[in-house]
Amino acid sequence: MFELLLQAPEAQVEALSEALDALDALSVSVTDADAQTPVEQALFGEPGLPAPKAGWQRSLVQALFASEAAACEAQQLLRAQDFFEGCEVCALRPVADTDWVRLTQTQFEPVPITPSFWIVPSWHEVPAAALQVIRLDPGQAFGTGTHPTTRMCLRWIAQQPLAGLRVLDYGCGSGILAIAAAKFAAPLVDAVDIDPVAVQTAQFNAVHNQVQLQTGLPDLAQGPYDVVLANILATPLKLMAPLLAGLVGRAGHLVLSGILERQASELQAAYAPWLSLQIADAEDGWVLLTARAP
Repeated sequence: MFELLLQAPEAQVEALSEALDALDALSVSVTDADAQTPVEQALFGEPGLPAPKAGWQRSLVQALFASEAAACEAQQLLRAQDFFEGCEVCALRPVADTDWVRLTQTQFEPVPITPSFWIVPSWHEVPAAALQVIRLDPGQAFGTGTHPTTRMCLRWIAQQPLAGLRVLDYGCGSGILAIAAAKFAAPLVDAVDIDPVAVQTAQFNAVHNQVQLQTGLPDLAQGPYDVVLANILATPLKLMAPLLAGLVGRAGHLVLSGILERQASELQAAYAPWLSLQIADAEDGWVLLTARAP
């Protein structure tokens, strides 16, 4: 493969990306040209909010082509277009042969949740300090323990006495939170998701970790639960406030994640008619909100 690397101002990124797709690029990716510098920009996208911009003030657009001839032809055709004004070619170069499986594996190291609780990919040895382990590989569903929202939920789970409690993981993704609850002695754990692939993935991961889960689509969730976990995003969490609050039993816990610090007050207001949410944890601009039912 050959890489065509371009730099473009924000206004040209969308047209440039569409043109590269039309020129049979195998893939097109856009990154911040100022990443890892003081002027790096953060772009967030979330359902229910305006779409994020197509690029940054200075964007790097990387396109991969099957041959050098295709990459050269794309470069020549792009230079002739009006929308290429302000853009520049940074590089046209072969892509080194890579063992993509091994490269992907090196990007997923064991993740410590607490000093004794770790998430460990199947190809790694279990760290000596790990007394409790979830074996989990990156796959088709969200949740590998590397994101702050997932880590905060896992930390909360590890600190709770779950023996004898009924737990719901709503929007389970990979099933990591449900598996953690089962590992920490919860005897009855339901894991639900709107995505059938996530449901299948959660069940596969449960079997791989030798725990019992009930997995299914959202209609499987029938309260009351002693613990309701939902690591999704702020907008759907707001919309689901009556549903999720209604699934929490007397003296039960509601645990919400996927929430930016600036969104915490919105969530607290949305759930106020039912439960009083408090910030229980924070990491890298994200917060964990929890409440205890009366």
